[in-house]
Amino acid sequence: GGAMTDPKGDRSKGPSEQDDPDLFTRIVDSDEKGVYVSGAKAHQTGCINSHWIILMPTIRLTQNDKEYAIVGAIPADVKGLTYIYGRQSCDTRVMEGGGDIDLGNAKFGGQEAMMILDRVFISWDKVFMNGEFEFASMLVERFTCYHRRSYVCKTGLGDVLIGAAATIADYNGVPNVSHIKDKIIEMTHLNETIFAAGIASSHQGHKMKSGVYLNDDMLAQVCIHNVTRFPYEISRLAQDIAGGLMVTLPSEKDFRHPEAGPM
Repeated sequence: GGAMTDPKGDRSKGPSEQDDPDLFTRIVDSDEKGVYVSGAKAHQTGCINSHWIILMPTIRLTQNDKEYAIVGAIPADVKGLTYIYGRQSCDTRVMEGGGDIDLGNAKFGGQEAMMILDRVFISWDKVFMNGEFEFASMLVERFTCYHRRSYVCKTGLGDVLIGAAATIADYNGVPNVSHIKDKIIEMTHLNETIFAAGIASSHQGHKMKSGVYLNDDMLAQVCIHNVTRFPYEISRLAQDIAGGLMVTLPSEKDFRHPEAGPM
């Protein structure tokens, strides 16, 4: 897991200027074995599935922020690390026996969590930045270049939603109605536009001195910009095609209920 995003607090101030020093992850102590860090990391997608977490700065740092210039790897079950598990819109349905059709993916679910760090130990052999604040900006820029290109994954979700919308149109007997076809075409266009930017960013990548390839920064930014806009329009069109039944549908528990189910 790549743990970059801090809670941040007052975003007009740097880490060392905050009223609460733990709003950014920082070194609080060190000894001959390693360093100890405290703070928190927010929006950590998939962190509970990970074996290791790499902690990183989240913004440009200054001389006054040296204690926040820490990059290090920690086991996901390290002492002093607490996960606050994020909520999903239909978490309780799994407890109601709705594991097949109400949860989207019945076997594998995504999750996000907040990670709270209380004097978490990082051994020296797992420390990759220790006070070198001048490199924080470059690290953030390169990490986000890769990460924002990776949002091309949203097009897989788009493919599923477009297929579902087309299936609902079939069920409703309107697959050949012109405005329905236009909406599905528009959904496909938006989805493939996201995909195109991500793939183009990789294709335009360049080899760095280390031998590692870095994808095109501008196209990576275009990819994430598309992802902040287009999936919402794709979802709106899907709901338009499906009609009100999609948002007022009975739950799986109701479908399987011995009395209500047959009705």
